[in-house]
Amino acid sequence: MISTIGAVASSAVVAYGFARIPFAGKGFWFACMMMTMMLPHDVTMIPQYVMFSKIGWLSSFKPVIVPQFFAVPFFVFLIMQFIRTIPHDLDEAAKMDGCSKYGIFFRIVLPLIVPSIVTAAIFSFYWRWDDFINPLLYLNNPKLYPVSLALKMFLDGDSVNNWGGMFAMATLSLVPIFLIFFVFQRYIVEGISTSGLK
Repeated sequence: MISTIGAVASSAVVAYGFARIPFAGKGFWFACMMMTMMLPHDVTMIPQYVMFSKIGWLSSFKPVIVPQFFAVPFFVFLIMQFIRTIPHDLDEAAKMDGCSKYGIFFRIVLPLIVPSIVTAAIFSFYWRWDDFINPLLYLNNPKLYPVSLALKMFLDGDSVNNWGGMFAMATLSLVPIFLIFFVFQRYIVEGISTSGLK
């Protein structure tokens, strides 16, 4: 949940910067961000592990949570496309009323991009809930294991596998996913279709 909040909040701020604020090298930095989406996780896995090992973050939730607070490129692109559908006249009217760039973001833009934010939050929750490799790498203590790794513990190559327990746990692990999807599905459709990703 914390990583989802961090990913969505940081991505919304970065998306607003790319969509509305002019700055030097904007196209270059946007291209760099988009290129990171093409890098497979296998390429960054070892450098990240070495870095987190040197700063002493292994066997903790920090390697799983903290990187999410530095924006997710896919969410930045999704929210940025949504922000571009908002007329610039609203920004100009807010400036005439004395709003700063931060005021425009929090008072004007943020309430209007709720569908894209909810869409990004749902995707982030799905990805964190299903994540297997990152907890496997960084969480060496079984007490810290999430659901994905807990399911793996039902399978033991040296003894009899507890298939009944594993299937029961797998069924229970799907309940939050289904609940979130059915409650927020209208935001998913609206967020994707309005942002031009349909």
